[in-house]
Amino acid sequence: MTAYTPMIQQYLAIKKDYPDTFLFFRLGDFYELFFDDAVLASRELEITLTGREGGGTERIPMCGVPHHAADTYIAELLKKGYKIAVCEQVEDPKEAKGVVRREVTRVVTPGTMMEGKWLTDKENNYMAAVAELDGRTGIAACDMSTGEMYVTSLVGHGESVIDEALQYRPKELVFCGLATIPKTALPHTVLDRNEIDAFAVDVQYQEQAKELDAVMRTAVNALLGYIGTTQKRSLAHMRLIKRYDARQYLQMDGFSRRNLELTETIRDKSKKGSLLWLLDRTETAMGGRLLRRWIERPLLRANELQARLDAVEALKGDLLLRSDVRSCLDRVYDLERLAGRISYGNANARDLIQLRYSLEAVPELKLLLKETKSPVLADLAAGMDNCADIVQFLQSALVDDPPISVREGGMIRTGYDEYLDKLHSASRDGKTWIAQLEQGEREATGIRSLKVGFNKVFGYYIEVSKSNIANVPAGRYERKQTLANAERYITPELKEREALILEAEEKMIELEYQLFSAVRSEVAQHIPRLQGLAERIASVDVLQSFATVSDERGYVRPELTETGEYVITEGRHPVVEAVLEREKYVANDARMDQQQRQVLLITGPNMAGKSTYMRQIALITVMAQVGCFVPAKSAKLALVDQIFTRIGAADDLAGGHSTFMVEMLETKHALQKATSQSLILLDEIGRGTSTYDGMALAQAVIEYICQKIGAKTLFSTHYHELTSLEETMSGVVNVHARCEERDGKLLFLHKIEEGRADKSYGIHVAELAEMPVWVIERARSILTGLEAGSTSAAAADMQMSLDMLWTAPAPVPAAVVKEEPTPLLTAEEEAILADLRELDLNQTTPMDAMLKLFAWKQQLKKG
Repeated sequence: MTAYTPMIQQYLAIKKDYPDTFLFFRLGDFYELFFDDAVLASRELEITLTGREGGGTERIPMCGVPHHAADTYIAELLKKGYKIAVCEQVEDPKEAKGVVRREVTRVVTPGTMMEGKWLTDKENNYMAAVAELDGRTGIAACDMSTGEMYVTSLVGHGESVIDEALQYRPKELVFCGLATIPKTALPHTVLDRNEIDAFAVDVQYQEQAKELDAVMRTAVNALLGYIGTTQKRSLAHMRLIKRYDARQYLQMDGFSRRNLELTETIRDKSKKGSLLWLLDRTETAMGGRLLRRWIERPLLRANELQARLDAVEALKGDLLLRSDVRSCLDRVYDLERLAGRISYGNANARDLIQLRYSLEAVPELKLLLKETKSPVLADLAAGMDNCADIVQFLQSALVDDPPISVREGGMIRTGYDEYLDKLHSASRDGKTWIAQLEQGEREATGIRSLKVGFNKVFGYYIEVSKSNIANVPAGRYERKQTLANAERYITPELKEREALILEAEEKMIELEYQLFSAVRSEVAQHIPRLQGLAERIASVDVLQSFATVSDERGYVRPELTETGEYVITEGRHPVVEAVLEREKYVANDARMDQQQRQVLLITGPNMAGKSTYMRQIALITVMAQVGCFVPAKSAKLALVDQIFTRIGAADDLAGGHSTFMVEMLETKHALQKATSQSLILLDEIGRGTSTYDGMALAQAVIEYICQKIGAKTLFSTHYHELTSLEETMSGVVNVHARCEERDGKLLFLHKIEEGRADKSYGIHVAELAEMPVWVIERARSILTGLEAGSTSAAAADMQMSLDMLWTAPAPVPAAVVKEEPTPLLTAEEEAILADLRELDLNQTTPMDAMLKLFAWKQQLKKG
């Protein structure tokens, strides 16, 4: 075994307990990393890798960061999903006998960040735990920075469980070591049952836990236990556990959330361009976070939705009131995270002043909300705790503009503590005496340039320039320091006064810190009150945000129905409209029910607006079910329990799935999970395989939805043959994206109308994409032949094959294409071609065409 030095042995002993964590090991003014930690950290942080002797045969890899800049480097590692254990010196090096004692004081992980600079104001920082017990799975999620905790349980396990957990977008997942639960690519920790049971002993939620079932308790225990072992401090602000039933909310899988761009765009994962970006006119950070949660979890309870819509209507109709409410909210800081930092013990004096300013805005906000006709707003106002006692306490204890550091002093208001006031007086009087001393010494010595100064090394001194040294009183001035152009002295009186002043200032700073800590601890006793107030203010903020956007963009209140009827008049895509000028956006109607208009079969060319139309209907649904007004002239909507989307092409190469396989998986998910109250959006199903395979799959999917599920469905396709389903299948209705061909150019009208499209205009779209002219002309030539010779899908396929043999391409410049020899046909091919020319397609059924095709194929094989 390598004989390492005692310090390296200490490092290795501590590191053993944190094998999957960067160990920031405090050495003087630096945090050092050694061995593999140093190699990896130097690469991830782009810092220099060095080495040091450690008693072994080789130098130990090492890198380090200054202790005052450590948070910046820690934040960078957290963004990349790493964990960091901070190991501090816990004894004075001057008093240490041997190696300075060190301990890990905190473990910072992506899910346990508390500092504002590491967090996004309007986004929660969740971590989640998943546990399985007796055929049920429990999911617990919390945000340490705000103290929120949610818990639910589901039957079974698998993809649906992970989908529910991932709705929180957790930075970390804790698993209970059960093999049946699929792990994710997120940073995760696996705990065994013994660890979880041990954690349950010390948690602070025993009364609430009685209301949870066994699997919920297991998930909560795992989560709190993991947090407790990493943070090593009080979790008093995480007291309220909110139990919920996932079935109370509109469900959307990961595919649908991504395709609808609810909170971020597909292209660059940014908020701008998403529904959240459009609806976010919140004034507070906590309101912004609640808005995100509402969008991610639309409601299914009609009475609660109606109450939200009432509140939005009341605020939308009173511009002056709404403006005053927004002004009040603008004065409110992030109460949730302030409460978290206060409870956690890392809030500074400015945090407490921000808390005071926030609470001072509450009485005015309550008065404003009482003037509305909305029961929801009135109830929110009535339940707001003014926290007048906390305001009064903070006003008496802290100055209005304290320093950031709690170790600088200057935080406590005069009159709060008698002894501190005496120390302030002593310090003040001492400094007055110093000023008077300077004037007296100038007069006594006649040295006009004499001055009394102070520095941290030498304390107070009397400074005399070299030219005036002869005038210094003999015997009373004691030389203290020599400078290039002056001498510095001390007198017995000055030395005595210096001791009094410095003692007073030292005591003041220490006492101020003790008093501030006591103030913070006192406020921490009221965390539940502050959290309850924050929740109500956040709700008001989201409702006024809905009202503000609805008023500015001309949205209307949706009518919620229980009949299954779904009618939108002049609906608009909310985000696209916001990007375009409103007058340029083409509005469209939508009408569906669960009998005659269950499936809208949408045809039309690419770029004509089919996908936008489909997303528009889904987004209007989401907006209505979060309680917002919607972009339409009118909207009568049935509540939707689930939304499934299959829009756009994407592969999953890492998972070994092609684009077509991803399409089939997403479609399967919709068919397995959807109910008659669901909304399904399917775009171009079957396009990733052969024409016949794709068409067969597309028709089978439509039939399954109509006959087995009964869900409202928007089905976009280029298979025009499917439009005949309107005549044979009840509930299928053709609509199309209207286009017009003018002077050989295709004009997209972006208007959805009844009936089927006359053609797909694919070649026109290719021309708009500036495909080579030869390709465009050749495609038109082939299409002309196909359209002239076939109306049957089977015959058309055969016609295309033969056309490729005998139809000459359109003339092109010789410089582009060399002359090609004319293909020669065999006798069998000539006979088949003659047979095809004489075939009357108008009198040929699809079955006759298939038989003919089979006969020709056999004939070619014999030849």
